[in-house]
Amino acid sequence: MTTVASFGERHFGTALLGHKRRTQCLVRIATQIYRHPGGTLPAKLHQPKDYKAMDRLMNRPETTHQAVLEPHRQHTLDQMRRHHDAVLILHDTTELDYSGLRSITDLGPIGGGLNRGYLCHNSLAFDPQRHEVIGLANQILHCRRHVGRKEKVKSKRERLDRESRLWIDGVAAVGTPAEGCLWVHVADRGADTFEFLGRAWGPNEVFVMRSKVNRVIRRGHDPSGAKDYLHDYARSLPLQGRREVVVSARPGQPERKAIVAVAFAAVLLWPPHVRRGIYEKRPLPLWVVRVAEVNPPKGVKPLEWILLTNLKVGTLEDAWERAGWYECRWVIEEYHKGQKTGCAIEEMQFTTSAALQPMIALLSVVAVTLLNLREASRRPDAKERPATTLVDARYVAVLSGWRYKKVRPDLSIHDFFYALARLGGHQNRKRDHRPGWLVLWRGWMALQHMVDGADALKSCG
Repeated sequence: MTTVASFGERHFGTALLGHKRRTQCLVRIATQIYRHPGGTLPAKLHQPKDYKAMDRLMNRPETTHQAVLEPHRQHTLDQMRRHHDAVLILHDTTELDYSGLRSITDLGPIGGGLNRGYLCHNSLAFDPQRHEVIGLANQILHCRRHVGRKEKVKSKRERLDRESRLWIDGVAAVGTPAEGCLWVHVADRGADTFEFLGRAWGPNEVFVMRSKVNRVIRRGHDPSGAKDYLHDYARSLPLQGRREVVVSARPGQPERKAIVAVAFAAVLLWPPHVRRGIYEKRPLPLWVVRVAEVNPPKGVKPLEWILLTNLKVGTLEDAWERAGWYECRWVIEEYHKGQKTGCAIEEMQFTTSAALQPMIALLSVVAVTLLNLREASRRPDAKERPATTLVDARYVAVLSGWRYKKVRPDLSIHDFFYALARLGGHQNRKRDHRPGWLVLWRGWMALQHMVDGADALKSCG
């Protein structure tokens, strides 16, 4: 996010759409949407000629979801391969509701079967050292199938389009890290299948996953060890140390901080009697890490994470590192808010899925950009780091002139973020919660209009 003009070229400039003019059109449309990300597509593309160009492009057979996403995906993977510290790949699935698009008949059931749309499985690359989003490493648009309740276990196991495989397919699509890299796949309880855990993990790829199932285990990595159940055993381990973690917001519960302690141990995970996926039926030597809240506030459900990992946890420092990796998982939840609230990804009015899917890819890349600004504002160095490391200098000049009545080229990321939120309606009071997506996006769109006005005055002399 260095210069606005280069956004489309940076993320879509190498798209293979059959003709260079189509790629140029995609670059131009992406840059314009990036500058005005909120609202419907007509609101993003003010000029009728631009809207018509976008509509023609999205309806070309060469313009597919994969073709649009691939340049950004490769850019992300290239950056990941340059990192010599751990890179997190945050996996999660969100529902995209397109029930109102009645002309599109090949959507799947969502929302308990009452609505229609896609399951959007995102794999977001994240740098935990710099606390920055690297990019979207992969995205899968999945349509649920109508399957009868009487489907046999064997038939379900052999059906490769079942939802439980989204996590496995997402990991496979990211690929294998280069030598010297460490890629950590972070997943919530939806990934807790023996098929996912028993995947053939490479030497430089590991996982940290929150456990859902209280599985049969043997204590330690010895098959003759004492039999137990995973969650019961984890809760019997003595808690050690104390640390503060961020608990992401939930409906009716704002984001908060909690004091937690950890416990850890080696376990041998026993395969279930009924094989519901495709895997080798053998015990898995893993490590369990339990994170539990100490003295939670009255009336608040205490935080507890029971995590499984295939990376050795031999010390308290190791346990805190694995817990810290999982704590970063809430970033992908913020990303989903950015897709929906910020980019209005569910408000498009296409008449075919062939046109809808590539625009989902484009808007998903746009959503990464302001997510990075939010994450940078949370870093310890946010008050010292110049905003120009993330945002074009024109934006810093215009926003600082509005907020402080003078141009401040040295404006920090922290001050830029809160000035942007103020422009979107946030009051910046100490008792106020951190700015949400809607406020941040309003501020960004208002700032863009101000920059456009400043550019217009400059061009008039």
